Amino acid sequence: MIKKITPVLVAGVLLAPGTAHARTTPAVMAALGDSISAGFNACGWYVACTSRSWSAGDHPSVNSHYLRLLSLAPAIKGHNLNFAVPGSTSADLAGQARQAVRGGAQYVTILIGAQDACMGSERDMTPVSVYRRRIDEALNVLKPSGAQVFVASIPDLKRLWRVGKDNAWARAFWAVGRICQSMLAAPTSTAKKDVARRDAVRERVMAYNDELRQACAAYGPTCRYDGGAVFGYPFTLKLLSPWDYFHPNADGQRALAKVTFDAGFYSAVEP
Repeated sequence: MIKKITPVLVAGVLLAPGTAHARTTPAVMAALGDSISAGFNACGWYVACTSRSWSAGDHPSVNSHYLRLLSLAPAIKGHNLNFAVPGSTSADLAGQARQAVRGGAQYVTILIGAQDACMGSERDMTPVSVYRRRIDEALNVLKPSGAQVFVASIPDLKRLWRVGKDNAWARAFWAVGRICQSMLAAPTSTAKKDVARRDAVRERVMAYNDELRQACAAYGPTCRYDGGAVFGYPFTLKLLSPWDYFHPNADGQRALAKVTFDAGFYSAVEP
């Protein structure tokens, strides 16, 4: 771990963890994805709060990728684009990628897929093959630009159910808001059909994550998958918004920023 590095060197060339490939710090970054990357419910009542985004947010409380990169190279200041949109699925990713290319993004983060699994019912989830095709389409949009791409795994939705099912407020918000019913419907039920449904949703998320890993590898050395860091993170109710018990609050966004940055291109040179 490099603890100190001169500002001149930081502004020039960095070494990616575990590789010999030189990395230049980006002058423009972009966040792609859904409500998580948009900071939904992280600082307001059912609104996007991009300042608290784990990726491109600029609020000190979160210490996002953007702020960590800013501490390495001031040239990125003010160039933190966020094209993530609440409710987005993999079907929307290629369009967001085109926006990132038009914006000149040299570093792009992707977190997408929770909404593909969080449908009204299990049968409505995006098929794995369709999900992979859409991820490949988006990465093919980005590749000619030479952008470095960080791909985060999808959170473990079954853990969300597990940490919230015994909380009356969480159950109430899940029911009233019809939140992720493929996983969160009938949260206290132990019926075989409900147990099987939750397991099927988790297996689908795991399958999506495996496709993300493979797609990132196919993109080449300028793509980094988090190795399942987000999926495996042991989050608790304290990291979830009290307005829906689904999205990360500001503390949750901060935890997400740390676990993803630690798995990314620049952690070895973070001050």
